[in-house]
Amino acid sequence: MKHRIVVLGAGYVGATTAGRLAKRLHRDDVEITLVGADPDFVERVRMHQLAAGQDLPQRPLRELFAGSGVRVRTALVTAVDVDRKTVALADAEPLRYDTLVYALGSTAASEVPGVLGHAYTLSGKPDALRLRTRLETLAAGSSVGIVGGGLTAIEAATEIAESRPDLTVTILARGGVGDWLHDRARQHLRAVFDRLGITVCEDAEVTRVTERGVTLADTSEFATDVTVWTAGFAVHPIAAATPLTVSDTGRVVVDRTMRSVSHPDVYAAGDAALAPGPDGRPLRMSCAAGTPMAWRAADAIAARLTGRAAPEAAIGYALQCVSLGRRDAVIQRVTFDDQPTSTVLTGRLGARVKELICAGAAWGVGHPTVLLPSRRRRVATGPTGDVANRSTYAEPSTGAR
Repeated sequence: MKHRIVVLGAGYVGATTAGRLAKRLHRDDVEITLVGADPDFVERVRMHQLAAGQDLPQRPLRELFAGSGVRVRTALVTAVDVDRKTVALADAEPLRYDTLVYALGSTAASEVPGVLGHAYTLSGKPDALRLRTRLETLAAGSSVGIVGGGLTAIEAATEIAESRPDLTVTILARGGVGDWLHDRARQHLRAVFDRLGITVCEDAEVTRVTERGVTLADTSEFATDVTVWTAGFAVHPIAAATPLTVSDTGRVVVDRTMRSVSHPDVYAAGDAALAPGPDGRPLRMSCAAGTPMAWRAADAIAARLTGRAAPEAAIGYALQCVSLGRRDAVIQRVTFDDQPTSTVLTGRLGARVKELICAGAAWGVGHPTVLLPSRRRRVATGPTGDVANRSTYAEPSTGAR
């Protein structure tokens, strides 16, 4: 009987994990199923572009994984039973697994009153399209308030301001905006805000969202025609409803191989996982950490199933990338433990590098049988695979490692 691997979530992390597993394991021994709520691969890092009126290419998952050995299921995950090793799907029969990869990502945090009823978010394609439709109805002179001071807030504000210079765009941040960047990067950021006419209100904590705007911690009101909420992310509650060990925010606690610390047949990666970083702090929710976590999860699963040692080296950082509209960006070089350095690229060169990184990430997902050389090993005997592998099957290399 084949070893059943089910990957939940078909974003960057889930899709990358599934494709890498297909390159590492012999398809006669494993059955890999990728479950996603959308039939297409969604480039979440481009949701601000979609909201601002740009059309993105469609990438049907079934086409991307055709011939790879990965089965694609379009369904909404409603629950996981880690005792019975089943996954409940909306309007479909439950899936059974031997190894589970939990990569359901995150959504917008919505604890502040009024966010769910009155704010727009950029957590996924439906949210971005909903905001896009609303922005298209706005007349010249209308106001857009972006709540948050992180990467999503900056990218949303600059994209909207560039595409709709007739709108008034304001960023409202509880703390500083871009204050984690090097001084050179922050100076460029301010210059771009000035060029695009974006107003920045720092130390402006939003305590409520209303139909007419937001209420601040000092009880003052700030009027907006549209409020976009980017102040933090939260994970789906599915993992917290299981016996899995999770953090106080519901993220699955894993070791450096992305393996659950409580259930060895469950792995988690991306925003949904709480994994140790190079300095002891958890890896932050980010694209920079998500893809390496996907690589690590796939390599660890393949290693254990074929009787080899799983890699456990620390995952670290290299860059922080912030798009500032279509013709500008900040590329911030960081240390392995995520501290900014003085190496900063900006302007059109920064935009080209940012686009290359985003396009490369999507290309990697869309070419799961090309990106890695084929080295499909046979699964070892035994229910967990933690024994010597039987044999090795190799194909000629078809790409760069």
